Amino acid sequence: MAASILKTVALFVLAVPASQAIAAHVEQQTLTVDAQSFELDYKSNTMIYHKVRIAQGTMSVAADLAQTTGSSGLDFENSRWSFRGNVKIAMDQGLLTADDAEITFAKKLLTKAIVNGNPAAFEQRIAKTGKLAKGRAETIDYDVAKGAVHLSKNAWLSDGQNEIHGESLKYNVLAQNIVAEGSEQGSQRVHIIITPQAVPKP
Repeated sequence: MAASILKTVALFVLAVPASQAIAAHVEQQTLTVDAQSFELDYKSNTMIYHKVRIAQGTMSVAADLAQTTGSSGLDFENSRWSFRGNVKIAMDQGLLTADDAEITFAKKLLTKAIVNGNPAAFEQRIAKTGKLAKGRAETIDYDVAKGAVHLSKNAWLSDGQNEIHGESLKYNVLAQNIVAEGSEQGSQRVHIIITPQAVPKP
């Protein structure tokens, strides 16, 4: 019974306009890298940036340290980077913050970010209401191509008024909804807190 109830809890709408999913279709824009210092170990083919910010279009990644190993790292053709310390990933009207992150670049595009924190946090301004949608979890997986944010382990999301808690929550920017699937909750239940809007006094 609990599982069937969880599966019906499928829509918890955040009014985030589809135009804010531009990050899912970034054109071949110039990548810029700004860093306090840079190290290149030719023996291990490892690159390390300190106090770095990597930007492309409306997206950027900043951290105390970024590291990659492999010949394709410097040109971002196909590479995986580890970011550590005060990680901030900016997107259209939104921000991901975390303690560390693993970020994948493919064909010179930022395509995927897996961030971890205690907790990691996500926020995005809702153009329609002006409120701030927020989320937090121990791990947040951001798939840029799909415009999807997957929060797992003690996940929580809010549209600025209502809240939803679960072991695993998926926030789809394009579909403008949150999905809490029963199969991903284990023995946990999904909790939704609905706060009525204040009625103006006559």
